[in-house]
Amino acid sequence: MGVREDARYGGIDLTPWGKFDRGQGAVYSLLFHLLDVAAVAGVVWDRYLTRGQRRLIAAGLGLSLADARCLVMFIAGLHDLGKLSAFQEQEAHPWARVSDTLRADARNWKRMPHERASMHSALHLLSEAGYPADTSDSVAVLVAQILGGHHGRFLQVDIDGAAKASRVNLTLGGPAWQDLRRRYFALLRHLTGATAVPADVSVPAAVLITGVGIIADRLASQRHYWLPKAQAPAFGAGEHYAQAVRDAPALLEQSGLTRITLPHTSFSRAHGGLEAPNDLQASVIEQLAHAVGEKGPGIVVVTDATGGGKSVTALEAARIFNASGDTAGILWLLPTMATTNAAYDVLEAYVAAHRPEHAPVSLVHSHSYLNTAYTDHRLAAHEPSTSDAFWPDEDVAGTPAGERPEERVTVPDGWLRGWDRALLAQFTVATHDQALMAALPVRFSALRMLALSGRTVIVDEVHALPPFMRLMLGRLLHWLGALGCSVVLLSATLPRHVSSEFIRSYLDGAGHPYPATASLDCHPPYPGWLYAAASDASLTRIDPAAAATHAGRHRRRADIRLHPVRHPSCTDPEDAPVRETRLERIAKEIAPVAESGGCAAVYCATMADAQATYEHLHAALDWPDGGPEGQLLLLHARLPGHQGEALTRHVRTVLSRSGRRPKRLVIVTTSLLDMSLDIDVDVMVSDLAALHTLLQRLGRLWRFDHIALPAWTRRHGRPCLSVLQPTDHRGRTLLPPAWRVLDSPFLPLATAEHLAHRHDGPLTLPDDVRHLVQSVHGDAEDLATTNTALHRNDTLHQARQRTEEHHSALHLVPTWHDTLSLSDLHRQNLHASEAATRLGVMPRRLLPVYRTPGGRLTLDAAGTQPLPQQRKLTTAQTRTILRHTLPVPAAWVADRGWRNQVPASWRTHALLADLVLLPQDAQDPARPVRFGRHSLRLDATLGLVHTQP
Repeated sequence: MGVREDARYGGIDLTPWGKFDRGQGAVYSLLFHLLDVAAVAGVVWDRYLTRGQRRLIAAGLGLSLADARCLVMFIAGLHDLGKLSAFQEQEAHPWARVSDTLRADARNWKRMPHERASMHSALHLLSEAGYPADTSDSVAVLVAQILGGHHGRFLQVDIDGAAKASRVNLTLGGPAWQDLRRRYFALLRHLTGATAVPADVSVPAAVLITGVGIIADRLASQRHYWLPKAQAPAFGAGEHYAQAVRDAPALLEQSGLTRITLPHTSFSRAHGGLEAPNDLQASVIEQLAHAVGEKGPGIVVVTDATGGGKSVTALEAARIFNASGDTAGILWLLPTMATTNAAYDVLEAYVAAHRPEHAPVSLVHSHSYLNTAYTDHRLAAHEPSTSDAFWPDEDVAGTPAGERPEERVTVPDGWLRGWDRALLAQFTVATHDQALMAALPVRFSALRMLALSGRTVIVDEVHALPPFMRLMLGRLLHWLGALGCSVVLLSATLPRHVSSEFIRSYLDGAGHPYPATASLDCHPPYPGWLYAAASDASLTRIDPAAAATHAGRHRRRADIRLHPVRHPSCTDPEDAPVRETRLERIAKEIAPVAESGGCAAVYCATMADAQATYEHLHAALDWPDGGPEGQLLLLHARLPGHQGEALTRHVRTVLSRSGRRPKRLVIVTTSLLDMSLDIDVDVMVSDLAALHTLLQRLGRLWRFDHIALPAWTRRHGRPCLSVLQPTDHRGRTLLPPAWRVLDSPFLPLATAEHLAHRHDGPLTLPDDVRHLVQSVHGDAEDLATTNTALHRNDTLHQARQRTEEHHSALHLVPTWHDTLSLSDLHRQNLHASEAATRLGVMPRRLLPVYRTPGGRLTLDAAGTQPLPQQRKLTTAQTRTILRHTLPVPAAWVADRGWRNQVPASWRTHALLADLVLLPQDAQDPARPVRFGRHSLRLDATLGLVHTQP
């Protein structure tokens, strides 16, 4: 029979199953599922992919756009062809419905993961259809690997071994099964119109096609979609496919994936009432728009001092890139959860200002459930389990005896519960880590690549990346260049050589290798911007006159003043003169605020220092107007999530440009308030830190001109950042032991050395920023030679950087032109939960609970919030639990016992299973809980208090 007959009623065997619902006993035809996915893939092509993505795929296949669309649908539909195999036996009920002819021909088959079976069986069918299949990088092999990658990992194809036709036919059933696979293949090709044979399959195109197939499979696999079709099936394949094509647009619309174009709005409305663009923003609007109109996608590096309007500049650059049609949407990446939450508010307001009918903005970081402004549907219970997968033995190691492998699908890791789906939203704010995962060999990295490539990607606070993450970002930029994605990098303190490395990495991915770009001057002006076009590697810079005008309008004087102090960790000899302590200096700087009013920030190097500082200021200063409560705040990362999120939002609100400023407010904090928080204070004290960090903090002093300063501060004439320099009794910089593990000791030591020997005059911002950054973070060799100790630390610093880069390179995916086989992208079996995007110990989540006299566990000492322990938790209960957790180093809770285990009903919950309980006595909550050498207790104000002998 031919494909036309097979498409009609009774033309082809529809009894092999693709989906099975145990609850209702519903069985869904495999062929119908393949056709569903093919139809949805066509709508994903039309309504989700951008013009640039469609063109890249078509060019990578050597086909027209129309033929490329048909081929993508065909490939997506083939993804589960391997279920025509021993997969059919894994459920007794649907297997009993399979035709007698097929059941009788299943004697010698062997079970294998169905994605591998799809890859092996399709390889030879593609070869029969005219696809070259003679080498490991031939078209048929790459298409087969796309099919094998629909469960997240690209698999190796051994064309002369396991994938050899004779071995495949022995493994996957007898002649009846072979014939049915061939007929399903031909019917899919006929209905999708994929008659053209691609001339090639480029690696970037293959990655995007894989992502399209994954999206289409997930959408068509939703129970609410296929179950009604299973209960009232079509008469034939042709009828079913026609209906699937009609149903697919509504399915994509319901998912929220349909691309939208933001309606035009004025600059003032889009950016929260700003009257007009500043000179930097105006130059981007005028110059960049012209350059992008001629050259297309590219990378822009924007440099300016803190408070210069880089965020607005980035949003305008994204608007210009998106207007070209090659990208649609924005992905805004930031270094921390606090800055990500702040940027989420900005992007949400920006999108809402355009008044679209519907344009969801997603927030993606590991604890987005803490943000009360963000509705996190990932916490909701999943639909009932359906059996449609079989996992290889190596993936189910540790599965309890008797548990079916397919049931593991109901317990995905945290990333699979929605991080990837949230990244697919057109407008997204995420931490750097979420994007960097795309450069690692984790499952569904192709889906992340697809999600990233369709938008303009804004990478904020690039200078905050350590060498470990910087190398990962370079590799990610390479891939974004290959995928035709536009990128905007933002930084106030980025060394020149680092910005050049990033630009060259992007251009390398876009097809301009390093030798060709070695002579390019990729150093962006400061302040200003530089645009490198992906098409021809041409460079466009801000007009020097505009840069000078912008610098002049924002020029101001400021001081950074070093104060040598004795840290409590330093014990002076008995005969040494008495020196000013760290806490005494802080109290002296903050006393005028407590007495006369104003807003101040005290940045502490560690949380222990912050807690000690808070207690000292609370007791040592006279606080009018009812005492320190409400006027003295402690904010750090080891507060319960709900408490930390509320405090951070309060600080961001009252100290913002338009906030209702309190008469008196002192915030004792850590680096949590660094970077991208648009706040302003009158007084600032900081522990010694790397120079770029100090410059970031300095930008939050007297930031908003329209806010009146307290009268007592005006006598200073300019803002002054007081930096506490821990020294020994001889006056030499001595970092406390707890500080040395935070970052390379060389950076704060070099900062102290540079500031101590610079002239006494004030800094001129932004003019002096580049020189200061280069002196410490760029070419620091001259500074390192000033004394032997600093030189030794510089040597250790360089070694540490090389070590970080080495560790980072171990797990990176190869560049696209070094990827000979798609399986190269998954050389390592790296699980998303184990993939490190930051070097160091991965933290554990601690859940403080209280044990009442009756033995009940509650979330509060008063016993009003019982700990939910039922088997199925509601979304609200899950969120409540998670909002009471806080991060701790894994070493602190390594020595834990059965009392610290979560309830049994949580142990299969993706977000709760790994929590560690901190069971405190409700009648004596001040008594610490021991974890071996570590003692922990939760204080209502101080947060988690840690002591160690």
